[in-house]
Amino acid sequence: MEIATVPADTEAESRLVGALARGVAVMRAFTPTRTALSVKELAQATGLPKPTLARLLDTLCELGLLRYSERLSRYVPGLGMLTLGAPVLARMTIRQLARPLMQELADHVRGQVALVAADRHELTYVEIVHGADSVLFRPEIGGRISVARTASGRAYLCSLSEPERRHYVEQVLHDPDGARRPWLAQRLQAAERSLAEHGMCLSHGDLHREIETVAVPFPTRVDGEFWVLATSVGKFNLRGDEIFSDIGPRAVTLVRTVEAALGGG
Repeated sequence: MEIATVPADTEAESRLVGALARGVAVMRAFTPTRTALSVKELAQATGLPKPTLARLLDTLCELGLLRYSERLSRYVPGLGMLTLGAPVLARMTIRQLARPLMQELADHVRGQVALVAADRHELTYVEIVHGADSVLFRPEIGGRISVARTASGRAYLCSLSEPERRHYVEQVLHDPDGARRPWLAQRLQAAERSLAEHGMCLSHGDLHREIETVAVPFPTRVDGEFWVLATSVGKFNLRGDEIFSDIGPRAVTLVRTVEAALGGG
């Protein structure tokens, strides 16, 4: 019986694709909150053996995507990585359309307004503006957001089909004993009711007790990506039912305005 063999060029191509995936894994280990990593930390984050990691680091440094900081004795992202992200932001027309309206809303609520994009169970800040009197924490564009513990994340989960949502709850959520699943199910039920009644999801102090967030999902995906407008306000700046009587409706109107400008309404 003949044994099928893989042509040499296909084997070489497979190795190259694998090397690319490992190189990307190294770059993805860096985040806005983890900007300098040692070889040991990179090995832990990627699971790569040190010899393989060393070769990848040399290549990425040669390409300008990473560089070694003598001052920190760690690897840091290079300017080449910044140029890789620029085309992504530039092609997102939604940012240009929404930003002036977001600034107006942020000034009005004296808080933070952000555009969040979701892809493959990952939420990322794409645009962030702050009101003139905002004292809230200022995250960076490109920073990741919790899916389960934020209003934006629950708005995203509510957009998924039932099988996709169940897959997230059962497998993606790091919860081996299932203790957090009833908690998340309760949060999702509340999010669904709020979306149906008010067109928005609300935070429950899961991440920050003193901050209220209103998350309004865009009705349709843009270039295959799910988008959410998140408006965060310090509780000390809120008066009465301002979330429902003023801030929420303004956020919903902003989303509808941008959606119409994009051709979706």
